Amino acid sequence: MSGRFIDELKWRGLFHQCTDEAGLRAHLDCGSRKAYVGFDPTADSLTIGNLVPIMMLRHLQFAGHTPVVVMGGGTGLIGDPSGKEAERQLRTREEIEANVQAQRRIFEPLLDLSKSTKNRAVVVNNIDWLEKLSYIEALRDIGKHFSINMMIQKESVRERLHNRDQGISYTEFSYMILQAYDFLHLYREQGVTLQMGGSDQWGNIVAGADLIRRVLGPDWEQSRQQTGRLDVATAEFAGYPEASKSFGLTAPLVAKADGGKFGKTESGAVWLTADRSSPYAFYQFWLRTDDKDVVPFLKLFTLLPHDQIDALAAAHTKDPGAREAHRALARHMTEMLHGPSEREQAEAAARALFSGDVSHLPLRTLEEAFATAPNSAHDKAHLQRTGVPLVDVLAQTSLAKSRGQARQLLTEGAVSVNGHKAAPDARLTTATLLHGSVILLRRGKSAWHVTKWG
Repeated sequence: MSGRFIDELKWRGLFHQCTDEAGLRAHLDCGSRKAYVGFDPTADSLTIGNLVPIMMLRHLQFAGHTPVVVMGGGTGLIGDPSGKEAERQLRTREEIEANVQAQRRIFEPLLDLSKSTKNRAVVVNNIDWLEKLSYIEALRDIGKHFSINMMIQKESVRERLHNRDQGISYTEFSYMILQAYDFLHLYREQGVTLQMGGSDQWGNIVAGADLIRRVLGPDWEQSRQQTGRLDVATAEFAGYPEASKSFGLTAPLVAKADGGKFGKTESGAVWLTADRSSPYAFYQFWLRTDDKDVVPFLKLFTLLPHDQIDALAAAHTKDPGAREAHRALARHMTEMLHGPSEREQAEAAARALFSGDVSHLPLRTLEEAFATAPNSAHDKAHLQRTGVPLVDVLAQTSLAKSRGQARQLLTEGAVSVNGHKAAPDARLTTATLLHGSVILLRRGKSAWHVTKWG
């Protein structure tokens, strides 16, 4: 089991650091294990950057182990300072709880949560145990095991202390302690022995493993007897020589070949839920992957088998212009997250945009597809009755510099309206409107202009 999981991560580029690789391999060989990843509920969705640790959990489950998803209902009230240049704005408990509930839906298509599955994925919320901690308990039983000298060496803390006017509050400074306690609690109560995450979480993960070692010591059975606790974890560790051994494993942060930030587009972040990023926008993001990134992304994010990815890599090397690997990536990712029906619709929309026949596309798809296209506002009243000559409207857009040029383009048959070639004497009326508000004009094959009527 161990070789299958760890070697799979390495082949796919999902392996960066491990607290003890040889020990972890031996540990995983002893039977089915449990590993967790925590997710920050600062929004009602997750971005595609979060796919990296989710895919780690997916591969873990395929290898016969149990993935545990930890929703940060408790830690989200504090906020992880990692990667943040300034203090987070604290959210209310109601906001965090709403975000936790909204994010749960993301894991259903990506992990096997079926009760009939022996190693089915488990979803828990750390507010359930963190809110039971008293301040005195936190200081005595947890805080005493942390060195301030060590904590201020963490990159996110050091940067805020020395290079930022903002500084860091005691609240955010304490985040590491809470995340470390998560690992201890899950280890002690549910037998979770591995924490995974992105490389930016390395310090927090190591802190959790160290807390387990310090609190439980090398002899788990003695610790169990002293506390009077009959832990679920005890049975999980049968035959393993060092019961209080825990592990940390991270994946590298995804970097793009052009140096840009992964998951960012002109219109903002790419999200994992359809209400934030439509299946069409999701499909287009993967389809537009840089040629140099497409094979690494096939390994990182898809569940395609090795031989299929190798074949796509070979085809891409032979003929990058065919974009076979890009289409495979976009198809697989969209279907995996949104299902076959949404994938088919996204592909149909892409074909429509390529052909120019856009009249049947949903309004949101049109808005996303033409978000960066030139546009202009017009008075809808002009479309009443006999409407307005297209030649007049063209001269008011980016497609023609003058009425004379507009007339020439129409005569040459170079202009289309909503995907259909326009006649030289064409007029725009209310019947021409798409969704009652938009008319799409195109010159040639690729020059689009959006006219908005209100």
